[in-house]
Amino acid sequence: MNRHEGRAPDGPRHEDIARVAADVAPIPRGGDGAPVFREPWEAQAFALTLALHERGLFTWREWAQALAGEIRLAQTKGDPDDGSTYYRHWLCAIERLVTGKGVTSDGALLERRSAWDRAAHATPHGQPIRLENDPLGRSASRDA
Repeated sequence: MNRHEGRAPDGPRHEDIARVAADVAPIPRGGDGAPVFREPWEAQAFALTLALHERGLFTWREWAQALAGEIRLAQTKGDPDDGSTYYRHWLCAIERLVTGKGVTSDGALLERRSAWDRAAHATPHGQPIRLENDPLGRSASRDA
């Protein structure tokens, strides 16, 4: 396991989502059968999906349909289909669901992505990227 790999917590919560995803695109798993994440954001996307489902935002069937749709769309655009983009599809499915249900808007998601991008560029190499590092966010909070 490299330093970015992580594992989902044991228990029925993550097995529910694994069961649903298995029909669409199986979750990458380690030798012990537990989900494996190459980067921290992949584990966060996994956990976010569980939390949103537990809050009743979507059913597992809706989730599976959204994930399948994102994978099909990516394949039509030439996705390598080698597992390296799996959690990108996962994240796109979450975004599709939250915008489709009116939880947020495409514009709000775009602004948040831009803020993270600005924060990444403003963060010294080797330091954690924090949204507070967004130069526009800092000036906006000072102006408020």
